[in-house]
Amino acid sequence: MGSMPVAIIMQRRAVQHRWGELDSWAAVGIVPDRGELPRLSVLSESAERDYYLVSGLELELYTDENEGYYENIMAPESKVFVLWRMEEGRAMPARASVSYVEGTRMFDSGEAADGVTMPAEIYSWVAGYLREHFTPRPRKGRQHG
Repeated sequence: MGSMPVAIIMQRRAVQHRWGELDSWAAVGIVPDRGELPRLSVLSESAERDYYLVSGLELELYTDENEGYYENIMAPESKVFVLWRMEEGRAMPARASVSYVEGTRMFDSGEAADGVTMPAEIYSWVAGYLREHFTPRPRKGRQHG
C-alpha cells in the first residue's frame, strides 16, 4: 500500500565484563532516506563506541497489518522495530517495521531486534496512511452478568 525508504543508525559499544571485553550492538535510530546515501556510512568511531548509518531498507505498509500500525501509533511512545543480523563482524539491519504486531514477532523470533523511537516524519506518514485506510473497531467492554 505504501513504502518509505529509510536508513538505520546502528551502534557498537564496548562493554567491559569480568571475562573480557565484549561488543554490544543495537539499532539506535532511524531517518527517512532521501536517496543517494551509500549503503554504509561511518558516523563516528572510537575504541568505546561506533555509530554508523545503513541505508537500503524500506518501511512498507500492508492492509493486513493495520491493527499493528494503529496499536503502535496509539502507544505512549511509538517505535520503529528493527531486526538485525551480524554480517562480516558488524550488525546490519535486515528489516524494519512500524507494526506493533510485527515488532512483537521480531522479538519473539529469537533474532536480534530493537525498538527505536519513531521520528515525527515517519509518525505523520503512518498516521496519514491510517486515516485513509483504517477504521478502528469499537472496543467491547467487559460483559457482566
